Amino acid sequence: MDQHDVAESQTRFQRLASFMFLRWHGFVDWLTPPKCLDCGTAVGTGASLCVPCWQKLTLLSEPVCDALGTPFEFDEGEGALSAAAIADPPPWDKARAAVAFDEASKHLVHLLKYRDIHEAGIMMGAMMGAAGRKLLAGADVIVPVPLHPKRLWRRRFNQAAVLSQHISRNSSISWVHDALIRERPTRQQVGLTAEQRRKNVRRAFAVPLEKQGHIAGKTVVLVDDVRTTGATVAACARTLKENGAARVFVLTFALVLTPTQLHIES
Repeated sequence: MDQHDVAESQTRFQRLASFMFLRWHGFVDWLTPPKCLDCGTAVGTGASLCVPCWQKLTLLSEPVCDALGTPFEFDEGEGALSAAAIADPPPWDKARAAVAFDEASKHLVHLLKYRDIHEAGIMMGAMMGAAGRKLLAGADVIVPVPLHPKRLWRRRFNQAAVLSQHISRNSSISWVHDALIRERPTRQQVGLTAEQRRKNVRRAFAVPLEKQGHIAGKTVVLVDDVRTTGATVAACARTLKENGAARVFVLTFALVLTPTQLHIES
């Protein structure tokens, strides 16, 4: 079985698991009252947080830098760019994130990424859709940052694909799970410097020939759970642009505002 077959098998399993989860979600809520994803106290609806836990999150609402999604202290007008974006323009066109990466958001990321708590993915996807509503309004297709088939096999699912699926369902914009593939395995990004991260993912991604029709001339929303230094999404954005994407928007759940603190895998 080659890498493409492995990825297809994992994707079919992921879709089936997501379908079954959503079918049973309402029944489980009826059978057992929903609880806060963070502290476990009773809440009114599933896949949510209680008020105190919600207030721990640092929401990244407007005004933000149009290119980097980093918050401004004052509203500088539509399309304003930060000094960082002007000095070192990213290879993508626009970026947004729902929350700042901190202990509160890190817990939600880990619930989905490492503990397979898909209720966290439902909530994260909804928050990302709200934070990226302007990006999604002008988008043609949603594409997740891919995992290499070997890592996908170990993890059983790609958290970026789960989030893409929820965003697609809420926005009615199609998502293509395999429009972007990771051709070679890379080291985990955690613990690497910014330069090491860039080198680690350089030329690691590709658009399969049969998927180029989904990319060429299109506005692509690239989805991931966390943006740290931006090395991974930058490599993905360059690959998409090289394959004809008209624009690439980056949408993540969390954004590390101090990327010198490289303490999460991206």
